[in-house]
Amino acid sequence: MLNIVIFGAPGSGKGTQSEKIVAKYGINHISTGDVLRAEIKGGTELGKIAKGYIDQGQLIPDELIIDILAKTLDSFQESKGVIFDGFPRTIPQAEALKKVLAERGQEVSIMLDLDVPEEELMTRLIKRGQESGRADDNEETIKKRLVVYHNQTAPLIDWYKQDGKYQHIKGFGLLEDIFAEICEAVDKVK
Repeated sequence: MLNIVIFGAPGSGKGTQSEKIVAKYGINHISTGDVLRAEIKGGTELGKIAKGYIDQGQLIPDELIIDILAKTLDSFQESKGVIFDGFPRTIPQAEALKKVLAERGQEVSIMLDLDVPEEELMTRLIKRGQESGRADDNEETIKKRLVVYHNQTAPLIDWYKQDGKYQHIKGFGLLEDIFAEICEAVDKVK
């Protein structure tokens, strides 16, 4: 099983590179945002609980996210592996993911850290906001999201380094060059 955690600040290219990884390696893609929206839209019990938190402007508790991820993992038949996009975001989530995978006789194969300079992230996200109309892609909100990322999510880098799964990826430059570096790293753990 090839289980990949793709990691990086907002605007680092996680979604774009995830699509390319899925196409090349034939693995499943779990985006926590997409999974949550599907559960809510489907009116599942987990979706109803999640919607309650979202409607009140609260973060969804880790236990609920883990339950949803475990259910999604178990729904994949004859899977070659999974790329986790947008999860984990905290060390407790990384520990929970490790446990969920271990219960299924699996582990994270590699954590890809798409490293992009902050000024490049700002440029990308502002451009994305102009092109897509995403309300959260404005300078003030982007700065807040980057602070949250550096405070809450960046500590995962050291956690995955200690776990021996960390791989730095230069996340800027030509899209093909970034993907080639990703493939080189993934091919070593396949």
